[in-house]
Amino acid sequence: MSVSGHPRWSFLFTTLVAALLSGNHAIDIYLEWDVALDYTISPVSTNQPVITINGMFPGPLINATTNDFIHVNVHNNLEEPLLFTWNGIQQRLNSWQDGVSGTNCPIQPGTNWTYVFQTKDQIGTFFYFPSIKYQKAAGGYGPIRVNNRNVILVPFDKPEEEFDLLIGDWSYDSYKMIRSSLNDRLIASHMIPDVILMNGKGPYEHPMGKAYESFTVTKGKTYRFRVSNVGSVLSLNFRFENHKMVVVETEGSYTSQITVDSLDIHVGQSYSVLVTADQNEADYYIVATPKLINVKDSDSLVGKGVLHYSNSGLTVDVSLPSGPDPFDVEFSINQAKSIRWNMTTGAARPNPQGTFNVTNVTISQTFILQNSAETIKDLPRFAVNNVSYYTQSTPLKLADYFLNGSGVYQLDEFPTQSVNAQAAYGVSVVSVNHKGWLEVMFKNNLDVMDSWHLDGFGFYVVGFGDGGWTPDARSTYNLLDPVVRSTVQVYPGKWTAVYAFLDNPGMWNLRSQHLKHWYLGQELYIRVYDPDPNPAKERPPPDNLLLCGIFTDSAGPTPGPVAAAPASPAPWSGW
Repeated sequence: MSVSGHPRWSFLFTTLVAALLSGNHAIDIYLEWDVALDYTISPVSTNQPVITINGMFPGPLINATTNDFIHVNVHNNLEEPLLFTWNGIQQRLNSWQDGVSGTNCPIQPGTNWTYVFQTKDQIGTFFYFPSIKYQKAAGGYGPIRVNNRNVILVPFDKPEEEFDLLIGDWSYDSYKMIRSSLNDRLIASHMIPDVILMNGKGPYEHPMGKAYESFTVTKGKTYRFRVSNVGSVLSLNFRFENHKMVVVETEGSYTSQITVDSLDIHVGQSYSVLVTADQNEADYYIVATPKLINVKDSDSLVGKGVLHYSNSGLTVDVSLPSGPDPFDVEFSINQAKSIRWNMTTGAARPNPQGTFNVTNVTISQTFILQNSAETIKDLPRFAVNNVSYYTQSTPLKLADYFLNGSGVYQLDEFPTQSVNAQAAYGVSVVSVNHKGWLEVMFKNNLDVMDSWHLDGFGFYVVGFGDGGWTPDARSTYNLLDPVVRSTVQVYPGKWTAVYAFLDNPGMWNLRSQHLKHWYLGQELYIRVYDPDPNPAKERPPPDNLLLCGIFTDSAGPTPGPVAAAPASPAPWSGW
């Protein structure tokens, strides 16, 4: 019988052909990672442990396309537990793969575990990194590209080549030494990194550097640079000597294209910029300098690489290209406001990004989150609304699924719109409305830059402001074309407002990207709950689910079927 001779087979054949023609098919990408400490790489010092993946620092590129399935088998050859998180990958319906302490048991030394996640309905520039035990300060990070499907047009001409560039601050000391020193209030308050790396390499002509980063280009060609700030502390101003950049994408959103001489990239953020090799054939500096710090051209905190023209016979100049005043906050804010969503182009889907916008949405919940530096039980801590997150040995996601949180956390004890009178430890888990719109106002009470990240979602960045936020500030919001991204900066003494559409059930980490702040408690979790257990709403635990905490205590509970859930997440307060 021919395929077309039976209605059912005819339907399936037509569906298959349509899927192939639409480019809707995805592939499985299998990766084997051996994670280890290396004492020989030492970017700018000697005998410093660097976390490598398959001997590489930074780690290997994950090069995927929209809707691909990524399988990463992580072999932990460190001396301590390990987790990886996928910064900006939304893990649609699958917070089991998010790789933070509240969702996953760590991979123990000498063992392996396989992450399986999908780049569902996403495109863009992202990165991964180890998420626990301050390990990010030792490396272990690497780039992620999520490319468009062939059937969806990219809103710019195909570049000659794409380059991944991971920039960020680095310290000369061992990450374990830094980690232990954070119990000292003075060090925790005033710790500043030592050097800026580019793709794991020290600055050009650094006296202790073994190499510097260089990119070879051909005159007249245009290149896409995917740039991420993978550092721990410092916001960076990024620029090319004598070359302008066209900003085209940030963290999965195509932007309205603007041309800039330099670009502020805050901790945890990623951008795509187009650079055309339109100058005389020579070598030119690539520079990254810190914000809110005075530095000289020769300082280690000036990251320096080289843009090398293929026929160049000239080395870089003695002097570096100047950037904006590092203390000019208004320049940075105005630039941030100019980063807007391209409303007419498709991205992961063919319909325009602007089809789904915030012009007339109804806000169902508002959070007002204020950070602070505190001392709790004689130890330095960072807090949100005077609650410093206390990491549990049992991941919140496991406790939520098997026990409705009982014995691990108390839902909605965290104050979402007020600041507690006294700073204290807490296990901060708040319930939010599935498919509701959440408004979050981040207030930075510190004298340093901060940036916030939400796993599982993108922020619509609607506003920046001074001092205290009031509801009247909503009249200043950009509701026409706010950019959507997963990490947003908050300036000292100021606030940033975002919207998020909570259509992704799960347990999701909301954290400071400033590593010290995060490690010392500036985080919380939001529980997006849907009572329908249908896997189309949220996936069940993976077959290889790791157990830890109370689930491995001989006196503790044994996981069984999911406990009965309340009809609505809002009033539930645990027991």
